This record gives sequence, C-alpha cells and structure tokens, in this order.
Amino acid sequence: MSTLPGLALFALLLSAGTAGAEGLVLKRDVELGDPAAAGKEAPLFLMADRIESTAPDVVEASGHVEARQAGQNFFADWLRYDFALNEIEARGDVRLEQPALQVEGDALKLDLDTYSGEFTRPVYRFTTQPGRGEAERIDFLDKDRFTLTQATYTTCPVDDADWFLKVRDLDIDKTRDLGVAHGASLHFLGVPILYTPWMDFSLSGARKSGVLAPTIGTTERSGFDLLVPYYLNLAPNYDATLHPRLLSKRGVQLGGEFRYLLPSLQGVNRLEYLPDDAEADRSRWSMALSNTFRLGAATQAGMLFNRVSDDDYFRDLSNLISATSLSHLNREFWVTTQQGAWQAELRAQSFQTLQDSTAEPIAEPYARLPHARLGTLQSFGNGLEFKLESEATRFAHSSLTEGTRVLAYPTLRLPLTNTYGFFTPQVGWHSTYYALDDRAADDSITRNLPIASLDSGVAFDRQFRFRGADYEQTLEPRAYYVYAPYRDQDAIPVFDTALLDFSYAQMFTENQFIGGDRVNDANQLTLAVTSRFSEADSGLERLQFTLGQRYYFSDQLVTLPGVAPRSSNATDLLAAASGQITRSWRVDAALQVDTENGTVIRRNFGTSYRPAPGRTLNFGYRFIDQTTEQVDLSGQWPLGSRWYGMFRYNYSLQDDKLVEGLAGLEYNAGCWAVRGVVQRLATKEDQSTDALFVQLELTGMGRIGANPLDVLKQSVPGYRPSNEISQTP
Repeated sequence: MSTLPGLALFALLLSAGTAGAEGLVLKRDVELGDPAAAGKEAPLFLMADRIESTAPDVVEASGHVEARQAGQNFFADWLRYDFALNEIEARGDVRLEQPALQVEGDALKLDLDTYSGEFTRPVYRFTTQPGRGEAERIDFLDKDRFTLTQATYTTCPVDDADWFLKVRDLDIDKTRDLGVAHGASLHFLGVPILYTPWMDFSLSGARKSGVLAPTIGTTERSGFDLLVPYYLNLAPNYDATLHPRLLSKRGVQLGGEFRYLLPSLQGVNRLEYLPDDAEADRSRWSMALSNTFRLGAATQAGMLFNRVSDDDYFRDLSNLISATSLSHLNREFWVTTQQGAWQAELRAQSFQTLQDSTAEPIAEPYARLPHARLGTLQSFGNGLEFKLESEATRFAHSSLTEGTRVLAYPTLRLPLTNTYGFFTPQVGWHSTYYALDDRAADDSITRNLPIASLDSGVAFDRQFRFRGADYEQTLEPRAYYVYAPYRDQDAIPVFDTALLDFSYAQMFTENQFIGGDRVNDANQLTLAVTSRFSEADSGLERLQFTLGQRYYFSDQLVTLPGVAPRSSNATDLLAAASGQITRSWRVDAALQVDTENGTVIRRNFGTSYRPAPGRTLNFGYRFIDQTTEQVDLSGQWPLGSRWYGMFRYNYSLQDDKLVEGLAGLEYNAGCWAVRGVVQRLATKEDQSTDALFVQLELTGMGRIGANPLDVLKQSVPGYRPSNEISQTP
C-alpha cells in the first residue's frame, strides 16, 4: 500500500484537457506499438464513444472513455474536465493502469492545480509482484501526500485471502519517504493475530528505525521464549539493534548489537545480559566484539573479544550445535602489514575455556602475549624460490611452564613443471631458541636441524566412451620424500603443538606436528596415486579414487609427552573414493587400514541424493577406532501437495545416545508458509535439551515466530525453504 502510484496518471489527464482544446489525434490502440517506450513526452490519445463541450470551459467524454500515454492508461464510463477550475471528475468503472500497478474504483475527483481530491472504493493490484488490496477511499492532500481509509493488503490471490493486513488509516508522505499506519491488524485464516495502534515505515524500503518481527518459541531449559528486536537506523553507515528477550523460566535478557562501516573502520559488536537467572540463580552475560581498522594501504589492525559469564551459557541459551559445542572463546588484538614481498604480524591472544562439568576437564591453552611473525616469499629469474617463516612468541599460563620461543625457517625450492608432471626439490634450515622460566629444568634451549624434501608426480590421461558418452580418465602417481635428522627435544615444553590428524594431506607435509615445539625426525617416503573420471564435454568429475601410504626408513624418536613412538615401518593405508555418480547422487567414502594387523582404524561413508530443490536425503557413517562411531541421517522431502518433511537423526553408537534429533513439517500455501520443528540436542555428556520452533512466513510481509531456518540449514545439508523452490508440489 505504501507504493500506490496514480498521481502521475492524474497529471496525464491535465494534458488530456489541453489536447481536447487544441484538437486530438485519434489512433486505434493496436497502432500505438509500445507506448511505454515513448516516455513522458509522448502524445496523449483520448478515445470515447462521445466527446463534447457542454460549456465554454468544460469537456465531457462518455462511453468507453480511454486515455493513454507512455504506458499509462486511464479508463472510465464518464469523464468531465473543467478548464477554468482545472478539475477532473470521472465515474463508473474508473481504472488507472501503470506498468507496475492497476487501480480500479467507483469515482474519482481531482483538482489538478493542488492535486487534492478523492478516489472512492479503490481496489489495487501490483502487476510485477504479488500484492493487492482495497480501501474505502483515498483522500489526496497534494501531489506527494494522501491518506487511505480502511485499507487492506495481501499477497494472496483473489478470493483466497488467507491473510491480510488491515489498516484503519494509512498516511503516505512521499516528500519524507514515510508511511504511517493507525490501527493496523494482521489477520490469518480469519483470526486477528497481531495488532498495533501505530506504526511507521519507509515507502522505498530504505532502512528505518522501528520494531522488527518478533521471534517466539519454547525450549525445555528456558521455557517460553519471546524476542522482540527494535532496529535503530542511526546513519547510513552505522546502526544498532536492541533485542529484549523474555525467557519464562529464567527472566528477561537484554541484548544489543552495534554495526558500523567507515572508510577506515568497520565492526560488529554484540552484548547480552540476563540479570538474576531464575534457573541458575545468578546473573549471566555474553560479549562478542569484532572490529577492524585500516591504518594504511597495506596495514590493518583488529580485535576479537569473546567472553561469557559461565561455562554453560551457550548450552542453556542456544539451540545451535555449533554454539553448544564451543570449548574455547578467542580473544585477540592484531596488526598486519605487507610491504612488497614481506609480510609482518603482531598479535596478542588468549582464550576463555568452557568446561563441561559432566566430562573430563579441558586443558586451557597458552596465551600468546605477544606473538610476532615475519615472512617472505621471493622468486628469482631461474625459477628458484626463497621462503622465510620466522616468529617470536611469549607463552603465558596460570599453572604451566612459561617462556619465549624464537623460530626461523628459511627454505629454498626449485619447482620444475611441465604439461605431464612436476619435480620440486626443497632444502631448509629450522632454527629455534627458547628462554624459559624457573619451572623448567633448563632456562634456555636451542634446536637446529636441516630439512630436505623432494616432491614429484606425473599425470597420464586417456579418452574413452561409456554408454554413448565421452569420458576422460587420469592416472596421477605422486612420490614425496622427506629427510630431517633427529634432535633431542624432550626438554622442550609443549606450548602450542599437537599431532596432526592423519589424513591424505598430512602425508604430504614435512612435519607431522602442528606448532613449533616439535620437529619430527624423518627419513620417509609417501607414495600415492589418484585416478579421476570426468565427462569430456562438461569437465564434471564423476568419480575419483585415491590410494596412499607413507613408508619409514628409520624408527621414530621425537614424540609428544606421554605418546609412545610408532612401532611400524609404515603408516596406515588410506583409500578414498568420491564423486557425482549421477546428476542426483553423490558419494564420499574414506578408509584407513592398519596393514600390519589388518584392522580398520577409520571408515567414513557419506552419500546424498538430491534430484531437485526441496528433495534431499543424506546418509553418513563415521567410525574412529575406540573413540567414535556415529550414524547420521537427514533429509527434506515432499510429503504431498504443498507439504514437506524434514528430519535429522545423529546417533552415537559408541556412547549409545542421541547427539541430535530433529523432526519438522513445512506447508506452503503460496502466499504463506508455516514450518514447525522439534529438536533434541545433547548439550553435555549426560544432558540434552528440547526445543520447539514454529514459524509463520507471510509472502511480502515477513516471518513471525521462532526461526528454525538456521537450525534446518545447519542440520539438514541441502535444505531449501519451500518458498525458495520454484515449483511447490
């Protein structure tokens, strides 16, 4: 309703009166071609069964009156124009047409000097987007201001108004880009569900301060959940949102978010505070700050600060598994710069560790106070590349050995490549110095060792036909050798180092440890082969097979504290297969086998079936020896005309418990959709929480209720809201 045009068409009628006095040029409608292409300067064409002058300054047209100009059309049974008063009056099936709008009514009266007048019983319809409505009358105050009385709006089809917005009075002011509604109520299936005595909004859809759609839901741990956001449009480049939240079991949570975007500054900062939580018997809060500052063309600074009042904050107040499973909240300040081929970084970082009272304690990471890094990558004319990675870090901890680590690792590599393969030798020198506090056996430690590697591979390909289609197969063997001598590192504390998870990518790294406190001794060779099957025309990879294993020529001597050295001369065998088998089916599988004992250490299998939007089925199985065995089923599927079902079943066979369960239904009526979701989510080792989401989405108006979309998109890969699917079954 806020975009009702029509005034431009009334100005058109002023031109019609003038043309009538000077003599009209009549043409048949079929001869006009594309009237919109001519623009505002196009001639006006007036047609009627009868056109006459009833007085010196009055022209009347009756019987199928039509006025057309530049794609704007006017129709009526009777039209009267008074030249002296510059006033127009029309009656009987009055209709205004513009490219995006059509308005019909009983009668129109308009002063073309002041653009004041009235239009009775108007019925309007947008022609380029869903939307229609009616009113008792439109009162025009001037060219840019008018008022609608007892107006309605809906995006539902004619004779099927499942929902509509009804407004007692709607004031439109184009000069202020403002619409003001009095006595607005939202009706759904004949029942008023929302009411506001007053609201205002932007006519152009620009950002404007005001109340946003509320979010309503319920959870087992917090009870009835009502969130009513209020948006503050402070300036074009910064705004704020206040979001008070009522939790029936806990109390009222106050929250706010501030966003800004300046030439050299940008950020998003969020605060939440729940005073006197009735369930936890304490006040609770969270803070999430993210800001970036540009200090120059190649220099940036920034900060991240995340903190909550207690370990269970996210478990009690969030319904996303990504939030409830958080263990470490990052806090850091940093400055980075790049000058030519050199990059530098200065960072201070610490963490808040969230403990689960029902599980084993989580080790608190070291803080880096501060961390400095300097690096470069330079290429020479003969193809030789020089790379330097260096850093200096002060590690701080409340109960463990503290110290400073200085590390430098320069390397030289010569990549030799051609169309059928590559050959890349590399040598480097890894040097590290430690200065430790009194809790360490040695106050300083130095470690130096050379590292050499050779990476090589070739690629063969062949063309073949299968079931009448052309395909290409590649065979890509690869060999990667690393040598690093043994250095005793048992006295070096472990500040930030862990064993890399064994994977295909890890087999092609120099160091099996991540972090700088351990450098493995290595005399090893990795052999792997990959074969790909692709469509010759489109390049779509239908299938890929990979097989790889690392072989050791010496015993392992460098380990982490408490970790036994390996006892075999080879790693487990890795095998993987994946591909878009058909346009609808995709398969991903991986296997890790201990070749000495013949046992499977890991196996992952996943497949998805997605024949069309809104039709997706996913199956996954994950096994890690003695720690993890899970099955994961999820999907979205039409259950009938306009109905969709969604589900997820993620079950831990190892722990004999449900990790996440979800079931939902969605119904799309065309101009509205409703979706309901029930979720059970494990929040601790022996605890879970249930949540209910019910949301009503009105096309062209917004969403009302608890928002399940984030949960569905995260829990059901491939999920699409029904109104984003081109064809609803």
